[in-house]
Amino acid sequence: MVGRVRLVVAGVLAVAALVWGAPGATAEAEPWFYRQRVEWTACGDRALDDAGAQCAGIVVPLDYSRPDGRTLTVGISRLPATDPDRREGILLSNPGGPGGPGLRMWLNLGASLSPEVRSRYDLIGMDPRGIGRSDRVNCAVPLPTMLFSAGFDVFGYARDTTLAAALAGSCLAPDPEKVRYITTRNTARDIDVIRGALGEPRLNYLGVSYGTYLGAVYTQLFPERSGRIVLDSNVDPDRYWLGMFQDMGPANEAGLDDWADWAARHDADYHFGTTGPQVRAFVEDVIRRAASHPIASDGYLVDEHTVPMMLLALLLNPRLNPDLAEVVRMVADGVSGLPLDMERLKSKISAAVPLETSGMAAVMCDDRAAPHDPAWYYANIDRARPTQPVFGAFANNITACAFWPDPLEPPTDVHNDVPVLMLQATRDTRTAYAEGLALHRRLPASRLITLADTRIHGTFRVGLSPCVNDHVNAYLSTGTLPTADTTCQPDPSYFPD
Repeated sequence: MVGRVRLVVAGVLAVAALVWGAPGATAEAEPWFYRQRVEWTACGDRALDDAGAQCAGIVVPLDYSRPDGRTLTVGISRLPATDPDRREGILLSNPGGPGGPGLRMWLNLGASLSPEVRSRYDLIGMDPRGIGRSDRVNCAVPLPTMLFSAGFDVFGYARDTTLAAALAGSCLAPDPEKVRYITTRNTARDIDVIRGALGEPRLNYLGVSYGTYLGAVYTQLFPERSGRIVLDSNVDPDRYWLGMFQDMGPANEAGLDDWADWAARHDADYHFGTTGPQVRAFVEDVIRRAASHPIASDGYLVDEHTVPMMLLALLLNPRLNPDLAEVVRMVADGVSGLPLDMERLKSKISAAVPLETSGMAAVMCDDRAAPHDPAWYYANIDRARPTQPVFGAFANNITACAFWPDPLEPPTDVHNDVPVLMLQATRDTRTAYAEGLALHRRLPASRLITLADTRIHGTFRVGLSPCVNDHVNAYLSTGTLPTADTTCQPDPSYFPD
């Protein structure tokens, strides 16, 4: 009888370790999904297969408090270490979003890794639960995004409120049990299952944007299993997700001014104005004209609700300055009555923001409760308009989360001493620099690499800053953090003239 009680207690502790991230799960007591056999096959994706990647499905519980209940299958990819004799483990990644599929992430980002790092790690890509190949959530309302600008008046705001409510209902209705468990905490648990199923004692991880929040949550739930962790373009856990959007308002107004100065220097090409203020005035006029002359085609809408989002999509990297100029010219001509190539316009935007609306809605709304009163959002929009004429109505707008049930778990309180290498650009338009500083304070054993005077989201890139890349590769190679926070400069040749 005593032996049976001990077995029961061991099983309860193992499940508790999975649900709450507490230490104590031993190899003998680990649940079945940690011990599953991983079968690698061809990915059935030309880009991955041509790169020599393999893919697999990892079975995880839908609800970790019911480990023998319903399951999901999480799709992962692997690019093997280039020198098996020197292999040290896995390096798993997340591209952000939430809503970003990640199976292909290393096809581009891997070029920033040094040959030394590539020799040591299997690079693991992942579609988080509810996204891509990982039992994708499908909302019945086919919106290209869940994020809109509220427009200029209460009537436009009422339209967005109606759309947000319809999107929420269409996401929840098809499979309410499944959609409620598409959360960051559960994705962090999935990542730990992947680690265990692949036979690794520790997880090495590189996350970008929302992927920094996911990585921070992992370090909080599984500190003893956290290996070398790199977080690029960071989210303040206190401001995820509502405050994060509000922070994007001022950051993108500044980004628009920066782009406007560039466009003014190229007035001979674009004819928006010869000074930054003239270019900004041109853009604001285009938005007003889009409100009067909206264009709809193939389920895509160009109006005062969507044009600010097109600008936001392309302000994340100065290398996209010419693309943004082309989009502004296309929209300006279209609202003036000239032909508009809608497919080309869509391709410019979707290439910059490859997110899945359904997955984004599920993760954000299941992670953190949102205010339910539409008047709360509209009051914030009105307060923001004077200083944020283009982006304030987006940054404070209502979303589907206002019509979502409250989360099943509380948000994760991130405070731990896991060593982490953090990267942050001072003029990031998606995750404001202050957010990176806030997470840095919550992770006192972390080191922060600041990329100075740079409007960019995602600093670990080929050619952007050898200084940043050297710090990342040195840490991944040795496991040793810099002795102090430091500041890097970008390579001027990375940006357009």
